[in-house]
Amino acid sequence: MYEDTERCVRAVLSKDARFDGWFFTAVRTTGIYCRPSCPVVPPKPENMTFHPSAAAAQQAGYRACKRCRPDTSPGSPEWNQRADLVARAMRLIADGVVDRAGVPGLAARLGYSVRQVERQLLAELGAGPLALARAQRAQTARLLIETSALPMGDVAFAAGFASIRAFNDTVREVFALSPTELRSRAARGRPPKTAGLLSLRLPFRAPLCPDNLFGHLAATAVPGVEEWRDGAYRRTLRLPHGQGLVALRPLPDHVACQLALTDLRDLATAISRCRRLLDLDADPVAVDDLLREDPALAPLVDKAPGRRVPRTVDPAEFAVRAVLGQQVSTAAARTHAARLAAAHGEPVADAAGGLTHLFPSSGALAGLDPAALALPRARRAAVTGLVAALAADEIDLSPGGDRDAARARLGALPGLGPWTVETIAMRSLGDPDAFVPTDLGVKLAARSLGLPSTPAALTGRSRAWRPWRAYAVQYLWATGDHPVNRLPV
Repeated sequence: MYEDTERCVRAVLSKDARFDGWFFTAVRTTGIYCRPSCPVVPPKPENMTFHPSAAAAQQAGYRACKRCRPDTSPGSPEWNQRADLVARAMRLIADGVVDRAGVPGLAARLGYSVRQVERQLLAELGAGPLALARAQRAQTARLLIETSALPMGDVAFAAGFASIRAFNDTVREVFALSPTELRSRAARGRPPKTAGLLSLRLPFRAPLCPDNLFGHLAATAVPGVEEWRDGAYRRTLRLPHGQGLVALRPLPDHVACQLALTDLRDLATAISRCRRLLDLDADPVAVDDLLREDPALAPLVDKAPGRRVPRTVDPAEFAVRAVLGQQVSTAAARTHAARLAAAHGEPVADAAGGLTHLFPSSGALAGLDPAALALPRARRAAVTGLVAALAADEIDLSPGGDRDAARARLGALPGLGPWTVETIAMRSLGDPDAFVPTDLGVKLAARSLGLPSTPAALTGRSRAWRPWRAYAVQYLWATGDHPVNRLPV
C-alpha cells in the first residue's frame, strides 16, 4: 500500500487509525516517522515519504515520533493473511527466530538461501532481516525500560542486544532519547513495575468484538493450563528460554496484558504469541466489508462487528487438543487434555491463580502409551500418530510453516479428517481462509440462515467469502447458544 502515495496522503490527512501498521509516514523536514493517525498537525504532502515498515523508516535515517509512538502500532495484517515467503519470514522474525538463530537459521526454517530471503525482504519491505529484528529489539527494549525496574544492562541483554553500546546507540537513534530519559518520561512520578512482572497494552484495530474471542478461549480452557479469573484469560506459556504466565483482559481500546517470565529475553516472543492468539493484527473493516456483501451474513456482521479468530500460542498443543476433541463435547475434550497436562506437563508456580502445568511438548508425549488414553482405539492411534509426526518435525505448524504442505501432511495421518485438518489450519496455522463446512455448529447456522447446509453446497457458497472464511465461521457460530459465544460472568 505504501506505494499508493495518493491513498497514503488521504489516510494521513484524515488521521485514519485503520491504516496504522499498514505503512509509516516519514517527514523530510523533521526527520521523524509516524503512524498515519498521529495527532499532530499533518505535514505538507510534498514533505511526506512512505515506508512499509518501521525498520525501513529507521534504515532511511528517521527516528520514531514521541507523540504517536509508531513502533507500538498494530502489525500489518498482511503477514498473517499471506502465505508467501515474505509473510512467513515476518511471522518468524516476530517470533524471535533471527535473535535466536540468526539470518542463516531463518533461511533454513524457510527452506531458502540467505541471499534469497534478504533480497525478497529488501525488495518488499525496504529492510533486511537484521534491520527488521533490530527494530523489534528496540521496541522490546523500550517496553522493558518503561515497564520494569531492571538495570539498563539487564534490559540490553534481555532485549537481545550483544552489547551495552549497541543498546544505547540503537535507543538514541530510534527514539532520540537515552534509555534513562525514556524511563524518566514513562515514570511521571509513579514507581516502576516489579522486575519480571510486566504490564503492557496490546493495541488493535477497531472494532473488536471480545465475546467469541475470549468466550471461546475460556469455554475450552484446559484446567491447570488455562483459566478465566477476575475478567481475564490466563494461561501458561512455553517460551524459548523458559516458562511464562500471561493474563489478558479485554478493554475498550486495548487488551491489557500482564506477563510473568522466568527469562526476560522471551518478552518479544511472548507478546508476538499473545497478539497471534487474539488475532490483534487483523483488519476487521476489510473483513466485515466483504462479509456484509452476503445478505445472509450482513445482519450478523452489523450486530457484532469486529469478530476475531481465536488462535493459539502453541500450534502443536492445539493440534493435539483438536484431535482429542474429535466427536466429543467441549467438557470431555477439556478433561482429556487436562489429564495429559497433569501427567506429562511441566509444573509451574502460580501464586495468583490455578495454573499448575505447561501443556506437554510433542517430545514429552512421543513415548505416550496409547493404553493410558481413555479414548476409542482409533482416536488413540490418531493422537499418537500426530504426536510422533510433530516430534519428528515431519509437520511444521510454526508461524513460518508452509500452510499447504502442513495441510497435506495432516490429511495423510490416520484418523484426521477434513474437520480436524481445517480446524488446525484455522487456529494453529492461522489461515484466515480455513473453512469447516462439516462442523455441526456451522451446518445448524447455515440452515437457520437459509444457506445451503450440505458441505459441498456450503463450500460453493463460501467462495464469495474468500479470503476471510475463517471469520465467516465465527459469525456463523455466533448464531448458536453456546458458551464459546459469550464472555464469562
